[in-house]
Amino acid sequence: MATAKKAAKKPAAKKPAAKKAAAKKPAAKKPAAKKAAPAKKAAPAAKKAAAKKPAAKRKPNAAFMKAMTPSAVLAAVVGASPMPRTEVTKKIWDYIKKNKLQDAINRRLINADEKLKAVFGGKGKVSMFEMTKLVSNHLK
Repeated sequence: MATAKKAAKKPAAKKPAAKKAAAKKPAAKKPAAKKAAPAKKAAPAAKKAAAKKPAAKRKPNAAFMKAMTPSAVLAAVVGASPMPRTEVTKKIWDYIKKNKLQDAINRRLINADEKLKAVFGGKGKVSMFEMTKLVSNHLK
């Protein structure tokens, strides 16, 4: 009976060895997978080059490029001639930077002087995002 117990243990010992051998087989396949990886890296680079080639030049939105007439209040800051919204925004920013009206601590805020207070509806401080909304009320 004692030999039967020993015999039962020996086959159990062989089973884990079989699992280890099975685990080694995929490990042997990994170096082959690494050789295939550089080929995959070259393909996305080719795709990026191909993607850049047919890209067309970006066209501005026609609504932004339409010439609009500023109100008398806004004309005191940007000029009276009709111009697109993009130009109006650029000229307002030029005026803000020239007169150092941008808040020193929070750069998103604009401290309005007398001309800009009229444009901003009497507000002393306006955020740069609110500014475009208030300026659009003065364009026709």
